[in-house]
Amino acid sequence: MTPPIDILALSPLPDTLAPSLAGRYATHIGLDDAPRDRVRALVGGGAMQVDAALLARLPALEIVAIHGVGHDGVDQAALAARGIRLAITAGTLTEDVADLAIGLWLAVERRIVANDRAVRGGGWDVPLARRATGRRIGIFGLGAIGRAIAARAAPFAADLIYTARSPKDVPWRFVADLTTLAAESDVLFLAAAAGRETHHAVDAAVLAALGRQGVLVNVARGALVDQDALIAALAEGRIAGAGLDVFADEPTVPAALHRDDVVLSPHQGSATVAARSAMAAMVVANLDAHFAGDRPPGLID
Repeated sequence: MTPPIDILALSPLPDTLAPSLAGRYATHIGLDDAPRDRVRALVGGGAMQVDAALLARLPALEIVAIHGVGHDGVDQAALAARGIRLAITAGTLTEDVADLAIGLWLAVERRIVANDRAVRGGGWDVPLARRATGRRIGIFGLGAIGRAIAARAAPFAADLIYTARSPKDVPWRFVADLTTLAAESDVLFLAAAAGRETHHAVDAAVLAALGRQGVLVNVARGALVDQDALIAALAEGRIAGAGLDVFADEPTVPAALHRDDVVLSPHQGSATVAARSAMAAMVVANLDAHFAGDRPPGLID
């Protein structure tokens, strides 16, 4: 009988994924207890860090399978140098992340969280909220998630504009740079991938362009935003509010963001039963396809 293939997770796997892997692979949690010379797959979430030093400790590694779509912590050049594949769970969480983005935005505009807190504390008289319909909506990054956000936001929008690497075949208006996008938006959604090009892309200048009536919504990565600049802009009233699912140093969230004009979420974009089940199934499908000699459905070329 052929022994099961050894796979490694650097941290505990979610309950939706662990049982599926346990039945088909020899799963090891943590590098110290793994048979490093036999590990052929590395499995982890979108925040997993994979660099050349780690790869050097795993001489038999063939594939990195991400439980998510973010892979900014993976050194793809180092993988390519070894011929190691990278696969993600593409398409499994798009709708849920887009739903949360709209929910965060509406919660900020209509003060839903702050009003809930007021009522639970025995209050009733609260400040007026802001109308969502008729706002100018900008989206930074028009991949699958950006497009899904745009489709949901379009019925609200007086104008819907976006910034991406290049114009897309979509009915929305393209703007070439982020600062211009912010200046022409009342609401700025962030849906771009993290990386060197987008690190702190939303800085003090972009926030100033967004302006006092502007709202920032981030469901991408905390690294896209200069968090100190955001805190200063909120404290000084230079933007109207923010809806944040991601942060610079998760799970740490600065107390300065605990404000009525900010709605906070603990990186829950994909956290639905449907999405997590689909993500787990695709991790397994990626591994099964690879070890069967086929192309994984979520392969990143």
